[in-house]
Amino acid sequence: MDTRQALLVDAFTDEPMAGNPAGVVPDAEGLDDEQFGKIASELGASETAFVLPDDEADRRLRYFTPECEVDLCGHATVAAHALLYEHDRLDAGTHTLATAAGTFEIEIDDDGTVWMEQATAEVRPVDVADEDVADALGIDVATLRDVGADFPLSVASSGLPFLVVPVNYFEHLRDAQPDMAAIESLCESVGAEGLYAFTFDTLDGDATIHARAFVPLAGVSEDPVTGTAAGAACAYLRRHNALDGEREEIVVEQGHFLDRPGRVRVVTDGHDVRVGGQAVTTLDGELTVPDSEDDDIIEA
Repeated sequence: MDTRQALLVDAFTDEPMAGNPAGVVPDAEGLDDEQFGKIASELGASETAFVLPDDEADRRLRYFTPECEVDLCGHATVAAHALLYEHDRLDAGTHTLATAAGTFEIEIDDDGTVWMEQATAEVRPVDVADEDVADALGIDVATLRDVGADFPLSVASSGLPFLVVPVNYFEHLRDAQPDMAAIESLCESVGAEGLYAFTFDTLDGDATIHARAFVPLAGVSEDPVTGTAAGAACAYLRRHNALDGEREEIVVEQGHFLDRPGRVRVVTDGHDVRVGGQAVTTLDGELTVPDSEDDDIIEA
């Protein structure tokens, strides 16, 4: 049977075992979808990125959760490129990446920070009752209405659609008791992949918002630090003139309630979106991959 290098890389952090862990398979050519799914399930990260050659872009990534394939994943993109840079398989500078959501530019700074171009942002208000959203999050409806007049509930996307939900104070976001079945139903009703709740109350003084991401439709109850959702939410905030126009870079903090704190850097004018962050390799090994027709469990 085939063996492949497989790694766990923590994205949007410079500390191991923080941020958002992503699986990365840096040489995935020759594997099929069934094997991708088995590897993602074995690694157990919310998403695993499989690095493949591409005829037009510098490389292609495919992303699998333990349950399904998704079109785009910000933290796995950052993790994969940070890993390739760390292993001298690509240089600092601009690269092109093909994904199921489109082809994007990736820029790598000399310090290893990976900047990911995302899809042009789309923001659309949705007709959802505050009570339904509050019930799904397990918070008081008043925590939404304080900010709802200025920032209406909307689905925002820069590659993956998220229902963006503003919450008034940090403690209310902290104390949320999400009902995953209700969030899944709510997201399905508005055409969103997940729910992204945020507050302007932050732990770090240089952060702009603190957020939590719930993505049960992809088999992820709560995602620690989410690049695609952060990019979409920041585009939403720019569209509503919620941010200081002179502050070009937006910092999103996330993951603290899962003991995996991380930071996403976002630059957006409300339409074009770039998401940046660093990453740290925490596990490097080989997986034995069964033949596609073989139902045996992958051996770590």
